[in-house]
Amino acid sequence: MTARFVLSIAEMSAADSAAIAAGTPGVTLMERAGAAVADAVTERFARRPVVVLCGPGNNGGDGYVAARLLKARGWPVVVRRLAEAASPDAVAVAARWDGETSALDPAEAWPAGVLFIDAMYGAGLSRPLDGVAAAMALRLAEHPERVVAVDMPSGLFGDQPAAVGPAAAAVLTVTFHAKKLAHVLEPARERCGEVVVADIGLEAPATRLFENSPELWLRRFPWPTAASHKHARGRMIVVSGPAWSTGAARLAARAGLRLGAGLVTILSPPDALAVNAAHLEAVMLRAFEADDELEAAAADVDVAVIGPAAGVTERTLLNVLALARTGAALVIDADAITVFRNDPEELFSVLDRDDVLTPHPGEFERIFPGVLAASPDRAAAAREAARRADAVVLLKGADTVVAAPDGRAAVNTNGSPWLATAGSGDVLAGFIAGLIGQGMDSFEAACAAAWIHAEAADLHGPGLIAEDLPGLAPSILRRLHGLALQAVG
Repeated sequence: MTARFVLSIAEMSAADSAAIAAGTPGVTLMERAGAAVADAVTERFARRPVVVLCGPGNNGGDGYVAARLLKARGWPVVVRRLAEAASPDAVAVAARWDGETSALDPAEAWPAGVLFIDAMYGAGLSRPLDGVAAAMALRLAEHPERVVAVDMPSGLFGDQPAAVGPAAAAVLTVTFHAKKLAHVLEPARERCGEVVVADIGLEAPATRLFENSPELWLRRFPWPTAASHKHARGRMIVVSGPAWSTGAARLAARAGLRLGAGLVTILSPPDALAVNAAHLEAVMLRAFEADDELEAAAADVDVAVIGPAAGVTERTLLNVLALARTGAALVIDADAITVFRNDPEELFSVLDRDDVLTPHPGEFERIFPGVLAASPDRAAAAREAARRADAVVLLKGADTVVAAPDGRAAVNTNGSPWLATAGSGDVLAGFIAGLIGQGMDSFEAACAAAWIHAEAADLHGPGLIAEDLPGLAPSILRRLHGLALQAVG
């Protein structure tokens, strides 16, 4: 299983140049790209009239190839050119097209059901669209269900998640070799529709940005063996909030248990013992009152979760510092992040590379002020935060990003709208801790947990509440286990 990497435009250009320097003509790469587009269209759509919109560069060249191959397969195809082919390779493949061609007119009337192939501009665009291209992009954006984009919907920049000026949208985007940032980060990701990555024969790059998928971490997933026992599968604790705020800790504890942690204990203030005890079964319960008692209780554990409904209080701050002295890996969430808003460096000074911070954007801003605004994208912001904190940072959102201090980062592309419900973040913290407790690398544990979390939500769909998520995890784990066995076999 090969990890799905995400490339910058510079990295993609370097891969193209390396292939050409190694002896693969640019026209050959263009033929492969156009063939991938034609294949994707015939696999997903019934035969219908096709209008291929060709720009002057290599993206337009891919469009000419796709037009020729679809016509050869019996599809009714016409080309509308934005401008004459200009790059040498595009000129060469345009000369092989023998069908109808005329200048692009955004106001032209096309038959109902026509499919547009947008090959005006690709991911390398570096200026906003104007004139005819801008007008056509806006028209395409009105009916993305009838648009297939070549590399990137025209108007989007490959390295930027937000459109700068008019931009098209598509139901399907066919890109080459690897996804680019705009394919995985919102809001551009939504404008791309389904993204198909076609292999056109380029070498895998040395990159540290990935799409979060099982290929990235499944080989190191902590499955139990015949010799496993509960003590070997990880000792995890969750710090409970006060009596009126205990549910979040129980959600995290149950989530860790479902992900495989062998022993899970809630460490509870005395006033919350009775409330917690009334709701716990396999999760154990132990009282603590002061931070030194918490430190002693956590002395021999593998991982600790603190923050869910803990309260933004001096007591929470002291509890975080106490846990940091134990050597356990920490998953720090919610209130345990916010409590350091006046002195983030105090938090960073006690973290290490096994620890995980799980902020939503508001919490992120409190301890990394200005980083999101100053960064070109969320992946860059998360990487900078991980560098500053010297810990793993999981920046929540529709495109959750996980970043490690060593520069690795992964973007979640399976985010589910059903996760927009109270308590889902508490479950995510528990999922992460459950995997870390079993010995999984903290970066990979955070990636795996985020992916499982979203898959579980999608499995349930409408009506999801946070309490459902731990019980949905076994179905996702069963699927992953099957994939792991296939990979070994």
